[in-house]
Amino acid sequence: MSTDVIRLTQEGLVAIVQIAHPPVNAISQDVLDGLQETFRRLGADESVRVVLLTGEGGFFSAGADLASAAQTGPLALMRRGREVYRELADFPKPVIAAVNGLCVGGGLELALLADLRICAQSARFGQPEINLGIIPGWGGTQRLPAAIGQQRATELILSGRLMRAEEAEAAGLVLKSYPDDELRDQARNLSRRLAEKPPLALAAAKAALSTWAERGAEAGHASEGDAMERLTQTQDAAEGVMAFLQKRKPEFTGR
Repeated sequence: MSTDVIRLTQEGLVAIVQIAHPPVNAISQDVLDGLQETFRRLGADESVRVVLLTGEGGFFSAGADLASAAQTGPLALMRRGREVYRELADFPKPVIAAVNGLCVGGGLELALLADLRICAQSARFGQPEINLGIIPGWGGTQRLPAAIGQQRATELILSGRLMRAEEAEAAGLVLKSYPDDELRDQARNLSRRLAEKPPLALAAAKAALSTWAERGAEAGHASEGDAMERLTQTQDAAEGVMAFLQKRKPEFTGR
């Protein structure tokens, strides 16, 4: 499935979701609708274990589509963005963002929804909303501090400046930066490695990590314990132990 602004392809167990809204992959109502529809489908598709999210061309996303917002009303776009991003935050499977260029405003807030982020060395990151007389409205004031710490996030949001790839890597915003011509292959390699893992355990680990971050340690410990008890009863857990003892590669089925 593809829409006019979202391209979806699948390579084995990995789904590749690409924003395709030239010239800068701005987040419009159509992009939001496409992302929501695409991620809903992928969440229910058992043939997909990992999602790789990126942008077409030299941009990940330059943020909210201000041109379209001027026609439909900026408040409607802001509210729709909050709705869709909240839904994407609950996506049950691992998401890897491969940031291939400018990633600012709503684009950075979208990348912050990913579980892992890598980037090209030409990538630039920022929350420049302050320069427009507004603030990040799709989760940036909450998720950016969680990713890079309160002080760094505060400085970025209040100044509106851009962060270069090497600084983003040092701050922990991205796992690693790569030469531009290597990003595609590195992103696919990382996605394939995760897709080989047991899908039930992937989902449980992601849920436990999110619970800790959003609801605190007590809820996180409870989520972890409940998940561990469920997982020990699965076929995948039995297969993992047997494969370890037999010194072979496990074959996980999600059961």
